[in-house]
Amino acid sequence: MTGPRHGASVRRLLPRLALALCALSAFAGFFALGTWQLERRAWKLDLIERVDQRVHAPAIDAPGPGQWPRVNRADDEYRHVRASGRWLHDRETLVQATTELGSGYWVLTPLRLADGRSLLVNRGFVSPAQQKERAARREGEAVEAVTVTGLLRLTEPRGALLRDNDPGADRWYSRDVQAIALARGLGEVAPYFVDADADATAPGGPVGGLTVIAFANNHLVYALTWYALALMVAGATWIVIRQERRRADEGNPDGTHD
Repeated sequence: MTGPRHGASVRRLLPRLALALCALSAFAGFFALGTWQLERRAWKLDLIERVDQRVHAPAIDAPGPGQWPRVNRADDEYRHVRASGRWLHDRETLVQATTELGSGYWVLTPLRLADGRSLLVNRGFVSPAQQKERAARREGEAVEAVTVTGLLRLTEPRGALLRDNDPGADRWYSRDVQAIALARGLGEVAPYFVDADADATAPGGPVGGLTVIAFANNHLVYALTWYALALMVAGATWIVIRQERRRADEGNPDGTHD
């Protein structure tokens, strides 16, 4: 009779099928993740190239009010721009910062444009020990109209890691354009700010040109890791199948298999 033997074969086959399906799913998942990381790497390399071109391109006019709604990170961040106006030094804002010069503050000063609107400009870095107080930097404060060049940056509305901006206490941890404009009574302001170039550095500070442009690009490592896991799954599955086959051969000396 083949009934009992057939039933036993089915019971032994089901775990093998379940194992095969799990292994296939894991292999496909790991392989897909590896491929996705390669696609992300290609995207990141393209982004780095585009940003590098923007940074080193001649400065163009900063986007005006008609363009403000369309300013976005993908198309505009780190674009080299210029703008003209008069500084509103009495409405500057100090934002905590850590740079290659140490810990201190970014000095964000509104630039009043010809149409009465304002543009926040990060004029650069000052150390807390020597230049935090504005009185220590008055020598470098231009009162006439100026033209400033720098890199367009998008507003930072969410504060810093584990630290929220506190406008009431005048403590700032990120360059939140709208919040700073509201706290300083600036009225209509551009939805971005500009990191001033190094040539904007004034006597006594702040020091400009300290924008850090760095993009983590570990996608190749991640891709190789996912592909390695896929190969490990395939290898482990092959070993299990081989061992199962060997056991079947040992249990069936006549050469038949369940």
